[in-house]
Amino acid sequence: MQEFNQDYDFIIVGGGSAGAVLASRLSENPAAKVALIEAGKPDKHPLIHIPFGLSLISRLTSIGWNYNTEAQKHLDGRELFWPRGKTLGGSSSVNAMCYIRGQAEDYDAWVEQGATGWSFNDVLPYFKRSEDFFGGKDEFHGEGGLLGVNELRHVDPLSSAFVNAAEDVELKVIDDFNRMHREGLGLYHVTQRGGQRCSTAKGFLSDIRHRSNLHIHTNTHVEKVLIKAKRAIGVQARFQGKVLRLHAKKEVILSGGAINSPHILMLSGIGPAEELMDKGIHVQHNLPGVGKNLQDHLDSLVQCTTNIKQGYAISPTALPKYIEGAFKYLFKREGVFSSNIAEAGGFVRSRHGSEKPDIQLHFLPAILKDHGRKFVAGYGFGIHVCCLYPKSRGYIGLQSNHPADHPIIQPNYLSHEHDLEVMIDGVKIARDILGSPAFAHYHGKEISPGIEAQSDSDIGEFIRHKSETIYHPVGTCKMGSVEDDMAVVDNQCNVKGIEALRVVDASVMPSLIGGNTNAPTIMIAERVAEWISQKAMV
Repeated sequence: MQEFNQDYDFIIVGGGSAGAVLASRLSENPAAKVALIEAGKPDKHPLIHIPFGLSLISRLTSIGWNYNTEAQKHLDGRELFWPRGKTLGGSSSVNAMCYIRGQAEDYDAWVEQGATGWSFNDVLPYFKRSEDFFGGKDEFHGEGGLLGVNELRHVDPLSSAFVNAAEDVELKVIDDFNRMHREGLGLYHVTQRGGQRCSTAKGFLSDIRHRSNLHIHTNTHVEKVLIKAKRAIGVQARFQGKVLRLHAKKEVILSGGAINSPHILMLSGIGPAEELMDKGIHVQHNLPGVGKNLQDHLDSLVQCTTNIKQGYAISPTALPKYIEGAFKYLFKREGVFSSNIAEAGGFVRSRHGSEKPDIQLHFLPAILKDHGRKFVAGYGFGIHVCCLYPKSRGYIGLQSNHPADHPIIQPNYLSHEHDLEVMIDGVKIARDILGSPAFAHYHGKEISPGIEAQSDSDIGEFIRHKSETIYHPVGTCKMGSVEDDMAVVDNQCNVKGIEALRVVDASVMPSLIGGNTNAPTIMIAERVAEWISQKAMV
């Protein structure tokens, strides 16, 4: 056992979407000594920074946690691959860069679930604070923040066809999905700056790593929080085979995400007492909600092949496009390689979407298989379909008391029949779009589900056999009132029953927002950073 010579005021565990934001904001105070601990490597791999690198990034096991779920009863017993970023920037370094906040009513629903002070009006200023929006400052957007939010520099003709299909299927074209009205189809805004990915590591850390009061420890795996008399006093971590102890004078903040934060809490003796004792872990505090309430967006992909040479194909005939694109990107940071691939999308309603859109679409001008881990030759396109407000709930559990063992990931996908009904409707809507006049020129031939799958039963079978995550797990350290036995943190993200310990990441969301979860996670970190800074100044 070794100990670093230096004590810190704040120790942040996890250098991802939330942790990088916290490290940047808290170290703005030169009197505060801040440690940011990341289990992964520095974010130096070029595929992180080139947006089109997304097409290959899921193959890089060196910058991912390589998680898999338990066998899913309602998905033909399959174990699903769950990509999560393990590098500075976390999942913001490996995601599709779509900047989406969700529906305003989603945050009002958090308040109804006990997260007082988190209404849309409460959180909007913190979205704007982080944002450097290409269109300038207005009622909904911020300017001059550390997170670049921009228009795409390249849009494939197939993505344009998807947007043009809106009129064919009686939907609106939406220019900005982050305003009050977002039902329709359009191009996504992306977290990019200068044609490169703007992860939270890029936006919040790259210019401030020189700060003498900020210490960034990479390749350092936190094993547990150190607790003394119901107070967090530091963390135990492993670096190059050595066990280290780092001490925190003021707070320890877990920002490991919806999988790792509850896992660390349980390894630290904070969680459901019976489950901890069963794994031989000393119970520091019985908190039954730790790891529970897991929610994620399940996704099905309707795909077509085409003989028209458009889109992002693996084909000898596409080689000239990629060569030209390489030169454009090298000299101008534009062209094909500036694309996030998932350029277009939208929000639509199922039979259950009476109050707000409950389905999200991501359009791909390419054929995708197994998260991009398997190559598929030829030209094609498809629409990802996900149920935005699933009623299925799962959990994160312990395999053992050994920190190196991956936790149990049990999403319980489609355990509530509502979710399957929504996704069946979504597949039908996707088919309508791909069969619209806007796509007539491309003569698409459906390969999934396939034209033989026409009944709800057939479509449901396809969903169970082929659906995958769209990478939005939340809820496992949910925020709520003190009276809620299943709430893990209070409305300022303090862990109930333990002093000087917070969780700040997507795990504190009481319920899924209607969209991609990266921007809301950054917002949460911005808001809590302000509270911590105000408290430190008292």
